[in-house]
Amino acid sequence: MNKKYKSSAELKALAKEHLLGKYGTVVGATVVVALTVGLTNAICTFFINTGTIPGLILQFIISFVISVLTGLFTSGSNYLYLKISCGRPVTVSDVFYGFKLAPDKALLIMIYLSAWTYLSMLPMTICSYIVLIYPGNAAAILVYYLAMLIYLVVSVMISLVYAQAFYLLHDFPDYSVKQLLSMSRLLMKGNKGRLFYLVISFLPLMLLGFLSCGIALLWLIPYMNAACTEFFLDLIKNN
Repeated sequence: MNKKYKSSAELKALAKEHLLGKYGTVVGATVVVALTVGLTNAICTFFINTGTIPGLILQFIISFVISVLTGLFTSGSNYLYLKISCGRPVTVSDVFYGFKLAPDKALLIMIYLSAWTYLSMLPMTICSYIVLIYPGNAAAILVYYLAMLIYLVVSVMISLVYAQAFYLLHDFPDYSVKQLLSMSRLLMKGNKGRLFYLVISFLPLMLLGFLSCGIALLWLIPYMNAACTEFFLDLIKNN
């Protein structure tokens, strides 16, 4: 099969086109998810003393659990953007669709992804505590930055390899979690660089978003999500 993938510019142009007239909905959905996850995390960790080892461990566990639960919103958000890319009407409530469609599979996918991410984060977390105890220790600081580098590399690779898992869940809801993860790995074989380039192409806009005190991110995040959805549909079309 002769594969002809769309360029990042073409994917972003399609995202803009499909988002026209729907920005109010997607911004509202972004705010709902951010507030729900943010408030849940703040409430669960408010009384934890992270200056102690037990407190640090408890925060780590709570953070992992919340990360897993966000899989339901990730599934719902992907559903919303798939509807947008396919020209279907959308509502803010679409972000809760992950609670209806195979929520057990969404949670299992997120458990797998979060497990890899948090395992790679664990050395960095331990090193950060050591640096707090010995702030002037050059060796501890060096090990901390090495641990941070490992965490960044692993988390980026995991996010790229399994970037299509939640999209596939909506196209193939009867597939097992193992099949969905395997399909994502297969689809992303030879395409990780393309997706990475698409994501980092938003960095200048993201910088401007932070300079606007995060207000512009309410429009940028939907734009990025829509572009990534177009990337998925382009992958499916060519495979």
